[in-house]
Amino acid sequence: MVSPLSGIWGLASPLSINNAIFMWVKGNTSVYLHGHNYLLLSSATSSSMMAVSSSCKDAKMALDNGKYVRYTPEQVEALERLYHDCPKPSSLRRQQLIRECPILSNIEPKQIKVWFQNRRCREKQRKEASRLQAVNRKLTAMNKLLMEENDRLQKQVSQLVYENSFFRQQTQNATLATTDTSCESVVTSGQHHLTPQHPPRDASPAGLLSIAEETLTEFLSKATGTAVEWVQMPGMKPGPDSIGIVAISHGCTGVAARACGLVSLEPTRVAEILKDWPSWYRECRNVDVLNVLSTGNGGTIELLYMQLYAPTTLAPARDFWLLRYTSVLEDGSLVVCERSLNNTQNGPSMPPVQYFVRAEKLPSGYLIRPCEGGGSIIHIVDHMDLEPWSVPEVLRPLYESSTLLAQKTTMAALRQLRQISQEVSQPTNTGWGRRPAALRALGQRLTKGFNEAVNGFTDEGWSMMESDGIDDVTLLVNSSPAKMMGVNLSYASGFPSMSNAVLCAKASMLLQNVPPAILLRFLREHRSEWADSSIDAYSAAAVKAGPCTLPVSRAGGYGGQVILPLAHTIEHEEFMEVIKLENVDHYREDLMMSGDVFLLQLCSGVDDNAVGTCSELIFAPIDASFSDDAPLLPSGFRIIPLDSGVDGSSPNRTLDLASSLEVGPAGNKASSDNSGHTGSAKSVMTISFQFAFEMHLQENVASMARQYVRSIISSVQRVALALSPSRFGPQMGFRPLPGTPEAHTLARWICQSYRCYLGVELLKPSNEGNESILKTLWHHSDAVMCCSLKALPVFTFANQAGLDMLETTLVALQDITLEKTFDDNGRKTLCSEFPQIMQQGFVCLQGGVCLSSMGRPVSYERAVAWKVLTEEDNAHCICFMFINWSFV
Repeated sequence: MVSPLSGIWGLASPLSINNAIFMWVKGNTSVYLHGHNYLLLSSATSSSMMAVSSSCKDAKMALDNGKYVRYTPEQVEALERLYHDCPKPSSLRRQQLIRECPILSNIEPKQIKVWFQNRRCREKQRKEASRLQAVNRKLTAMNKLLMEENDRLQKQVSQLVYENSFFRQQTQNATLATTDTSCESVVTSGQHHLTPQHPPRDASPAGLLSIAEETLTEFLSKATGTAVEWVQMPGMKPGPDSIGIVAISHGCTGVAARACGLVSLEPTRVAEILKDWPSWYRECRNVDVLNVLSTGNGGTIELLYMQLYAPTTLAPARDFWLLRYTSVLEDGSLVVCERSLNNTQNGPSMPPVQYFVRAEKLPSGYLIRPCEGGGSIIHIVDHMDLEPWSVPEVLRPLYESSTLLAQKTTMAALRQLRQISQEVSQPTNTGWGRRPAALRALGQRLTKGFNEAVNGFTDEGWSMMESDGIDDVTLLVNSSPAKMMGVNLSYASGFPSMSNAVLCAKASMLLQNVPPAILLRFLREHRSEWADSSIDAYSAAAVKAGPCTLPVSRAGGYGGQVILPLAHTIEHEEFMEVIKLENVDHYREDLMMSGDVFLLQLCSGVDDNAVGTCSELIFAPIDASFSDDAPLLPSGFRIIPLDSGVDGSSPNRTLDLASSLEVGPAGNKASSDNSGHTGSAKSVMTISFQFAFEMHLQENVASMARQYVRSIISSVQRVALALSPSRFGPQMGFRPLPGTPEAHTLARWICQSYRCYLGVELLKPSNEGNESILKTLWHHSDAVMCCSLKALPVFTFANQAGLDMLETTLVALQDITLEKTFDDNGRKTLCSEFPQIMQQGFVCLQGGVCLSSMGRPVSYERAVAWKVLTEEDNAHCICFMFINWSFV
């Protein structure tokens, strides 16, 4: 995109003709660039611009009119080193490079600037070529999947035609009052074909192999055959950039989901990841391998015992007694299939376990086929009977929804594979210098700690406290929290924590007509509306060294909430962040102290369009040092939709794949027929808060915890009532901040004021109205941000590049002041130029360095500040645009 400052700074767009790139610089200097090792130095002054023709001969004559220099390998190496550290160096950084590298002393800064522009262009072309090759491979593999899906549908049609003919003949024969035994033989033989007899099995290796082979056959018939009638999952849009092709069952026993996807991992690695359930399935508590047998065909049979957490306090947990069979097919495909073992199979048995309901897994598993050019094509089938009879009727949709199973299990497996695949292909450090695997481990610890608190298993040390007569809040105590948390309650400083027990206060509540995603976003962005700052301070201090005093509940008390992004998954359906609560008062050894409190937070399910998604907000206090092995006491919220109607898809609905196949960021967005979903169904919300304490303070902490959770329940009910769509009309939707009418108006004011003061357009003209203006401004490559006209200016708006530059979010943006953004030199320059902004309306700033919200220095090549006027020509705010910025 051409920079809107081109008219001011004199930089025009490059022209590419016959592999030569011509650029004009303001004044009488012309620059010619060919390849990446040639520069045309300043030519003699000329009063007119060089004419460019489309022929190579004219290009050569233009080259002969001046002199050129070829970069030496040492110069290229020095420039490449800087490029890898800073692809967009500022003018100050380029001058510093010339001073530090004597071998570049004969090159002018403008020529180095052109070299970097050319280098970025080549890098962009390389990435684009690589992306197109990857898309082509995905399209090829996707075409193969579509052809297989078409074959499966044709088989299903043929089977339906055969069954229809058979039952029609049976009906006709039933109407004939005859004793002809030939008809009976036809009916009998047909019924025998539909229900084949199984050979007897036992617990011997031969008997287990018989069960395994039957499991393999049934699984393949579901994965690629017609054993289950599959319909496209609502809200899914298949494509090369989507998670895959996802379908749910219609009219079969239990709940079932199927998915097909592509990943750039080898089949053995894929099988290794998928077989490790606890690493990616958040509801899996543990998997114990009790026996392993090798088969004569090179396969492996495993006997497993698996436990799943209950998602809410209102239902018991589930467990499974399984047989897992791993083998390689004749075509080289790797298969991992599983099924439950029960008494009807005469196989080995597992006695019931207290506090668990024995569920059944019907033949399920993974078909992993090697893909041409590397990678794998994966077919996943999950088919379970979760025994819904064991939960209250209002919760049975949780155990009868194939959509929920697909979201929690089938799609979770594909997301884990895609995440690891990306980390392998693009190894890099993410949030605060941590490897992606370390951040995934932190996310798993947060979820596991929250699930353990919600379930409160006795083998983890939990015991229930007596009720106070009102059963709305349940209290549990754990006197051995080190086992539960998996770490020693001490920090790297070597000082042990004074707390030696953990109390959990938990409750569940039903919500009506409240979109879970909107409610969760509100809880995340407006913590002061429901949380008590003194409780947060106590929770943070309780896991540190030294005694702390019980908090005194009081309203407010937050100096400010800053959300610091840490990491997110590929599809942004889950993200991790650090919450900084500024200037929180707390009591310690009879002395009131004020300081910052840090929380590690995991958030998921905030997409309004996702169908059947569980929304979670889980957080735990951490120390400012934020070590990987620090103890975590997770608390938070979980909201699960109870709308079972999403599985009521028409049986005639087919997988409309070809019409949805397109190149682009498809993700898992809802299709148009689901975009109007307002989340008006019921949902169940689970609240769990944990507090570390000293044993002699148990009664006081219990009373405080009860009161606190009850106050949170009251706040949630008040917020839920305010967010209910019924208060705004059935068609009223909720849109995020960038899409509000105020944001559209501000975007129009920003562009109008820029054109008024600088005489050029900020954005390309468009006839699509305000919505297009805001969208274009939001995706502008330069950082655009607005600050208020106050004594202490704070930021009120920023586009995506601005948020990336400040390393913050729209919610936390209002807590960042303009003064904290610039360094000392920048603040002095801004103070001297501010009167000019108010009088002249704009000012152009030289390149410099500013700071992100996380304290990282950011260099920018130049900046423009202008006054934003309203329709009545009143000053509304000051807008800044930082051009060619990059982290130092």
